[in-house]
Amino acid sequence: MKLKILLIDDEVSILETLEMFFTEKGHQVFKAETGEKGFSLFCEHLPDIVIIDIHLPDSNGLEILNRIQNEGHLSKVIMITAYHDMETTIQAMKFGAFDYIHKPLDVDLVEEAIRRVISMLEAEHLKSLDFPKPLNSNPNLIVGKSEQMRMIFKTIGLACQKRTTVLIQGETGTGKEVVARVIHQNSLYKNEPFVTLDCSSVVPSLIESELFGHMEGAFTGASRTQKGKIELAGNGTLFLDEIGELAYEDQGKLLGFLQRHEYMRLGGQETLKSNCRILAATNRDLFSMVNKQEFRQDLFYRLRVVIIQLPPLRERLSDIDELVNHFLQKINLKLNSEVLHVQNGVLERLKAHQWPGNVRELENVLVEAVVQTRGSVLLLDDIDKILCKYLQTKDFEGGVRSLDNMEKEHIKKTLDALNWRRTEAAQRLKISMPTLRSKIKKYNIKPSFGESSL
Repeated sequence: MKLKILLIDDEVSILETLEMFFTEKGHQVFKAETGEKGFSLFCEHLPDIVIIDIHLPDSNGLEILNRIQNEGHLSKVIMITAYHDMETTIQAMKFGAFDYIHKPLDVDLVEEAIRRVISMLEAEHLKSLDFPKPLNSNPNLIVGKSEQMRMIFKTIGLACQKRTTVLIQGETGTGKEVVARVIHQNSLYKNEPFVTLDCSSVVPSLIESELFGHMEGAFTGASRTQKGKIELAGNGTLFLDEIGELAYEDQGKLLGFLQRHEYMRLGGQETLKSNCRILAATNRDLFSMVNKQEFRQDLFYRLRVVIIQLPPLRERLSDIDELVNHFLQKINLKLNSEVLHVQNGVLERLKAHQWPGNVRELENVLVEAVVQTRGSVLLLDDIDKILCKYLQTKDFEGGVRSLDNMEKEHIKKTLDALNWRRTEAAQRLKISMPTLRSKIKKYNIKPSFGESSL
């Protein structure tokens, strides 16, 4: 891809070096030693990339960056500076710089930045994945068209019709609370409170107070009478998250409430009534806990009138496309961003990930990617780097391997299979040559046989 590149720097040696570097790669180069001349060249040629030094003889590079951004052209701006201060770096990225490189310039870093710009420009041109659908502003939307999710939607529909208890099971991050909120919002009592209690986050000695409330002086530190979650829920819904963490003794007290819909505040004498609906969730195997006498059998059967088993994301990868669509629109609304496309290969990369943190992990990855992107398209490289930080997966032989070990093994196998032809390996791995060289050095990867010179 041939680019128009504008260089603005008062150091002639830098201008000449970069001009030679980019010209040899077939790009058209314009250069200026002052901010005003550089801005004039920008308006005349509308370059694809502008590389600006922060400190110019007649102006501040940040001012030129701001003026360029105000022109509305989709030029990508890379800032360079000899100063390593935090403030200018933050300001440059805040004003919309695509990247920020420190002097003395490392050619590999410059090449990597340009490669990322090209990827962004190409992706913005192709708009690899477009999401033109109007935004559904409801954050509590369950997304998926897989067979597993279609069956869950049916069960949720049935659960909304009756005020029975519902047990929602699934790994961490599968969306158990979202399911609970959807059930509440589609019930006849949707205008009543929806109250949550995370059983895993409450000290066991205080769980009774959290559930039923307490009277003033009921225990040390009880300086005033306080309502419990059951009372706060009123005629609405009480969602008990991670109910498998509830102590055995407290399980009995919850069972008593479910049987009679009556309770007393801790330290109180008055019997109170409640018609709230209980929805419970857990990432643990309650049936196994019952067999081990770690969870009350009578409470288990009281809770499991309706059971909703949420599948892990790795078992419904066909839903990734729709989930990405949903989350990007949700994130754009929250962060006031406009990222509506993903580069070719991103969805395939997301589907190759094991997602130990499930849907919540996917959303977190996309949030981080949107924050980091300098355009309207999520790039494959950005997704790769984020997943590298997230992934620590179990192998099938037991034990745990870090992503670094897995990545090293994958790169080495690819290089060996291609007789260490680095260019082909980088293409196969879908990473740049500078990135491949960096990883070979980082992991100290050695060939298993004679290395090719390519």
